[in-house]
Amino acid sequence: MSKDLKKYLAEVLGTAILVLFGCGTAVISGGNLVATALAFGLAIVAAAYAIGDISGCHVNPAVSLAMLIRGKLTAKEFGGYVIAQVIGAFIGAGLLYAILSLAGGIGTDSLGANGFGEGYGVELNMWGALLVEVILTFVFIYTILGVTSKEKTSHIAGIVIGLTLTFVHIIGIGLTGTSVNPARSLAPAVLLGGTALSQVWVFIVAPFVGSALAAFTYGALNVDVEKKITRIKSKK
Repeated sequence: MSKDLKKYLAEVLGTAILVLFGCGTAVISGGNLVATALAFGLAIVAAAYAIGDISGCHVNPAVSLAMLIRGKLTAKEFGGYVIAQVIGAFIGAGLLYAILSLAGGIGTDSLGANGFGEGYGVELNMWGALLVEVILTFVFIYTILGVTSKEKTSHIAGIVIGLTLTFVHIIGIGLTGTSVNPARSLAPAVLLGGTALSQVWVFIVAPFVGSALAAFTYGALNVDVEKKITRIKSKK
């Protein structure tokens, strides 16, 4: 099996785990804020230490976009990662749908889909949802870039990233359900159709915008500091 294929299969597996356990907890717990936030965060921690050495555990097209901008991925690799992540998200959402279909007390009318407007969370309008998702994704991606770019913090990257995903979910669940991940949002929306599908573009566009802003901001603020640290180490 080629190295690239292993990376893509790892991304399929990791994204499926994230969607199944994160969205599954959101549905089964009735949208419980703490339980859902922890489920998404812990899913990332588990995936990071399971597949991190294989693919870097992006499991999120927004993360892969940031890595593309920072020169850590080629355009070809970026395309492969995104395709793998979308496939993984559909597998995770499909498994959740199948499980819920066999359950007597919980329907398949949610699947943890993101949303906004009347009847969803605090009923943000479209612009509010876009702004929230850009901000949440910016914070999430900026943290990822920071913790994975330094050798001294790389060994705790999975824990930090998982805690940050939990952190952004705590405020975001009541606003948009928290996407920060286009693949995680796309799969449930397609399976559900209706309003979820008509709104999903927000949860694709906003995370990509937030990711790009984080990558460019990181390049402007952090790279010179990292180069200075590297020069100091080289003199010792």
